Amino acid sequence: MVKMSNLSTRIIVALFGIPLIIILAMAGKFPFLVFVFFVGLLSFFEFVNILKKKRIYPNLFVGGISVFAIILNSYWNFIEDEFLFLIIVALILLTELFRKKESPIANLGATLIGVFYIGFFSASIEKIREFYRETLFNYDQGGYLIISILASIWICDTAAYFIGSAFGKHKMFPRISPNKSWEGALAGFIFSILTMIVAKSFFLDLITTGNAIVVGLIIGIFGQAGDFVESMIKRDANVKDSSSIVPGHGGIFDRFDSLIFSAPIIYLYLYYFAQI
Repeated sequence: MVKMSNLSTRIIVALFGIPLIIILAMAGKFPFLVFVFFVGLLSFFEFVNILKKKRIYPNLFVGGISVFAIILNSYWNFIEDEFLFLIIVALILLTELFRKKESPIANLGATLIGVFYIGFFSASIEKIREFYRETLFNYDQGGYLIISILASIWICDTAAYFIGSAFGKHKMFPRISPNKSWEGALAGFIFSILTMIVAKSFFLDLITTGNAIVVGLIIGIFGQAGDFVESMIKRDANVKDSSSIVPGHGGIFDRFDSLIFSAPIIYLYLYYFAQI
């Protein structure tokens, strides 16, 4: 159980943080872009620090610039993503020649994984928010969609925690996250879908109920998978939290791992199957 003092801190942070995120999501454009920069860049910074515990040294400077460029490109589209990725790969490879760090192969792999995983995945959050940019009279729908996705993730996590704590008997990945169970994961999966259905009923006008269910399904599967992926990285490095930047909540990577991991799947679904 979470200690009462820690629980109180978490609640206070949530009372201030959630309204701010809602405001930024509804504002869209540059304010929300700043939020995505905040999530992507700090998550990459935390990722780099986690790997240092394993004596692996991703290129923080070049990787950070790459993450920044990828997220910026998701808003302004100044170059095709595949060309940007090729430039970034070449830059990372070349700059490693001048770094005096041990294990260049491990460093290169870690930098590339961090940039691709956190950079391109975080950029998908911006792409989801701007999905309705061309539909000027319905631009707010992107904000409602982001809020719905976040609500679905948070409710999924809450349901998985409480129902898993009460009824969980079958562990999913004990070597990665010993306390998480199949029962909790199933509860999270169900509640993520229900949350998206409720959101559709109240304010998501531009997607069908079927599409809302699919988005909830993606969150229920890939959102929880994202949590396990980050836990795998932290456990290998023997780290509990990605950082302590958010009082009572750990790091930015801890708080947004599910959103980062599920965002590209949601965006691809919207782009190919749910266009208005």
